[in-house]
Amino acid sequence: MASVATSQPPDPELEATAWDLEPLVGGEGPGGVESRLNDALVHAQAFASRYAGKLDALDGESLREAMEELGVIYELIGRAGTYAALRFSADTADPANGALLQKAQEQATAIETTLLFFDLEWAALPQERAEALLASEGLDFCRHHLQNVRRYRDHLLSEPEEKILSEKVLTGAGAWARLFEELTSAIEVELPRGDGGDGGGEKVALDVALSRLSLPDREVRRVAAEAITAALAPGLRTRAFVFNTLLADKATDDRLRRYPNWLAERNLANEASDESVRALIEAVRGRYEIARRWYRLKAKLLGLERLADYDRMAAVTEDDVSFPFARAREIVLDCYASFSPELGEVAGRFFEERRIDAPVRPAKRGGAFCASAVPSARPYVLLNYTSRRRDVLTLAHELGHGVHFSLAARQGIFQQSTPLTLAETASVFGETIVFGRLLEEDTAPASRLALLAENLEDTIATVFRQVAMNHFEDLVHTARREQGELSVERFGELWAESQSELLGDSVELTEGYRSWWSYVPHFIGSPGYVYAYAYGQLLALSVYQRYEQTGSALVPRYLELLAAGGSRSPQELGEIVGIDLADPGFWEAGLDLVERQLADAEDAAQASGRLT
Repeated sequence: MASVATSQPPDPELEATAWDLEPLVGGEGPGGVESRLNDALVHAQAFASRYAGKLDALDGESLREAMEELGVIYELIGRAGTYAALRFSADTADPANGALLQKAQEQATAIETTLLFFDLEWAALPQERAEALLASEGLDFCRHHLQNVRRYRDHLLSEPEEKILSEKVLTGAGAWARLFEELTSAIEVELPRGDGGDGGGEKVALDVALSRLSLPDREVRRVAAEAITAALAPGLRTRAFVFNTLLADKATDDRLRRYPNWLAERNLANEASDESVRALIEAVRGRYEIARRWYRLKAKLLGLERLADYDRMAAVTEDDVSFPFARAREIVLDCYASFSPELGEVAGRFFEERRIDAPVRPAKRGGAFCASAVPSARPYVLLNYTSRRRDVLTLAHELGHGVHFSLAARQGIFQQSTPLTLAETASVFGETIVFGRLLEEDTAPASRLALLAENLEDTIATVFRQVAMNHFEDLVHTARREQGELSVERFGELWAESQSELLGDSVELTEGYRSWWSYVPHFIGSPGYVYAYAYGQLLALSVYQRYEQTGSALVPRYLELLAAGGSRSPQELGEIVGIDLADPGFWEAGLDLVERQLADAEDAAQASGRLT
């Protein structure tokens, strides 16, 4: 196995920051996965014997008891599945981890198939009957969930058909998604000698190579970009075939379930109307000039006539601050505790209880995420920490998800998680607080400019780039349905089309960049996911603006929002902190905040004396 080179000195605390997953399975290791799933299957079979075909005869008390029993079953599945998935994420190359994950998914599918009848029968109840049951006492822990199940009633098939689709998913879409994850996790980028990194010529993980695109030396960036393109090339046709297969699979599902367009299912899950999502996307695409304006300014700061794609994330100054992991932890926890002692305490437990896996390792899943686990357990965070300042903000971001899941645990298994449209609120809010601290403590003009630039670029990436990627998805889903299987070249053309619309004449897209769609996991495992980033970023910025206006008065309402989890609709959740998501002007107001960030960066650039 090739070693993973980094340009940072050894960081023993970082290397020691790895998960302890045993609390999920009572210290029983992989055997705990099997035992919990076996228990869940026994419970599920007994549940089906007791309730199948009888939902129309339940009263409010019986419905509450049934939902409590279901909750126990889903907790068992969740603990086992989270353990298996996280072991696999930490090392996707270990065959034992892959086998455990597959076994867990197969058993979970068998259990969920046994329980399929419940949602189908519940959705089929007459509206008056369902409303009467929902009005019963004792259903606060599942009322909103049950209401949401009924929103799918026009898209559900018969029970035999649903069972077939459920059982086939593991050898269908699920298998292809897992293959894609294994393929991308195994990608190693060979950086030629003299690229500026330690141990030139060694192979590095894709995340490490991508992090080099933020370095100030343009030649290092160019070489890294070419090496990434070269590393993506060998498996490109295979990844394109995986994507083609999943595009066709989704088209079939959408046809069978009578969804009017490829994004409708995602919108339904997000509790967002097609019209509201369209309004968001159109508003962002209509303000692409914000991103272009920044890239033109950045070219001047870098002394370039025009940026190339590998320059977009480049540092605008020679300032290259390194943050040991201990320092990142200190900054983030202090920021959280200063905002709310309760949040600081919850965030601190991630470190105390070994629920963070931070180092870059061969075959480890790329990127960063927070796994919610289940309410009776605690969330886990995965990072690929490379000691950059942006990594400090990523830690703050993922811990935001973590405290959100932790506080919402009181809602129970059915309502702990929010729709994706609200899922980024706590993460972006936490990241913004930490950004404010970093800016406050940094007095060097060059460093402050770099920090403001990084913050703006993160916002551009989250709002504008994610909407551009949504446009790419729209293009490929539409083309696959209308034209049939897409070639590698066609994927590249559609990727270039969507990115060119965003960047205009402000950035030159190199030929190699046409293949960079092929490592993005969201396109594969979560079609339609990416627009939620823009939704969440604009919402979180609006909440943070409220905080700037009202100060500590917002803190209890913000904590109430997090603790509410997914127990209410997005609009109701927004109302807790004074946000009206139904306001047609909401998105434009959020984009005005982004433009304000741009103005701050422009002022800092002018003050730096680097513009002529």
